[in-house]
Amino acid sequence: MSRKATPRVDPARIHPLADGPERKGPVVYWMSRDQRAEDNWALLYAQQEALLRSSPLGVIFCLAPGFLEATGRHYFFMLQGLEQTADDIESCNISFFLLRGDPAKVLPPFVKSCRASLLVTDFDPLKIKVRWREKVAAAAGCPVREVDAHNVVPCRFVSGKPEFAARTLRPKIHKLRDRFLTEMPRLEKHPHAWPARVRGASRDDIRSGRGGARGRAADFGFVPGGKAARACLRAFIAGRLDSYDTTRNDPNLDGQSNLSPYLHFGQIAAQRVALAVADTAAAPEARDAFLEELIVRRELADNFCLYNPDYDSTAGFADWAGITLKEHARDRRPYLYTCEQLESAETHDELWNAAQTEMMQRGKMHGYLRMYWGKKILEWTRDPAEAMETALKLNNTYELDGRDPNGYAGVAWCIGGVHDRAWPSRPVFGKIRYMNLNGCRRKFDVEAYVRRVRAI
Repeated sequence: MSRKATPRVDPARIHPLADGPERKGPVVYWMSRDQRAEDNWALLYAQQEALLRSSPLGVIFCLAPGFLEATGRHYFFMLQGLEQTADDIESCNISFFLLRGDPAKVLPPFVKSCRASLLVTDFDPLKIKVRWREKVAAAAGCPVREVDAHNVVPCRFVSGKPEFAARTLRPKIHKLRDRFLTEMPRLEKHPHAWPARVRGASRDDIRSGRGGARGRAADFGFVPGGKAARACLRAFIAGRLDSYDTTRNDPNLDGQSNLSPYLHFGQIAAQRVALAVADTAAAPEARDAFLEELIVRRELADNFCLYNPDYDSTAGFADWAGITLKEHARDRRPYLYTCEQLESAETHDELWNAAQTEMMQRGKMHGYLRMYWGKKILEWTRDPAEAMETALKLNNTYELDGRDPNGYAGVAWCIGGVHDRAWPSRPVFGKIRYMNLNGCRRKFDVEAYVRRVRAI
């Protein structure tokens, strides 16, 4: 690749985290949220800057143990995908390193040891990731840049404040979508080899780490990695996209895309998915419904977590929701269950038990049932704070796409009316939107779904 052919990354995707002295040296990309070589704006920007400097380019992934409620199967899914990603990166003459430990402790020494001229990293609005980036940026000793490779329209650029609902964010995204929803350049073979004197953790550690996770990982219905993600996308477009708007809310029909685990781990870019879907001849209503979920709703969740530091507690609820829940705090609950009973799917409600069981076994609960599941946790626990804690623990522990802004925003919607409006008041819920079993029965065959889960 010549300098004239260097990929152009929109400056709106780039956010400076730290300045530092200008010097010759490698460019380092700290991969975190976007775990892919293909269609990765952060990696493309890192290569762009390395070419301008005539410098080597290296990619670091930091394996942090005990990340939120992540379990063995999460680490297994991630590490097997990373093995594919490392192969793709190294085929482009870019070195890949796996470090272990707290990023704030292990990344700065590596960056300093190779005398990096620039550190590039991913955008992620979760608090733990923000703290990691702040600490690394303060200690790196070189300029540090964050690049939003996860969102179609960059989160910081589209809005500088918390959005009230999808209806307030949607026009801002639609106004900018044509600017950002463009074809992405390919990662090219890098002309400058990584210096042999700079050593890091071997990529073989990926395999050893994956092997350690495998013994703790339950079976689940998703094959990890970018290749599987692209196959999943092709299958969805070929067989289910055309009816997405009419089938997505029926858990007895295979109407959803099943892409959320791959999007969560960054094994496929939302932008690639959006381009592929927009380029089909599917019914406009189906395409629009899917793109609304993929772009507007996903990016609304990033906005919520970026600008609301209390996204994981009741303090993050809107004033009206906090007031109405407080007014109904002493209402008698029809049932009370402990977290352990809920986790074991030991309630009186066979539909809820089936949804919880499917999540534990498969690693993914149907999107419509996630709403019912969360609403019932509010109804069956002592107070909204306990409901939030319980729902987030279960979601983060069992969903492959847990520990994600979508999950935090979804739980906050269920329990605290985030991004929703006030509804007629009722016991326990106050003005928070209510869902019940009869409503589900009007949507789909509840008994058929329960039988199917029991047969798993």
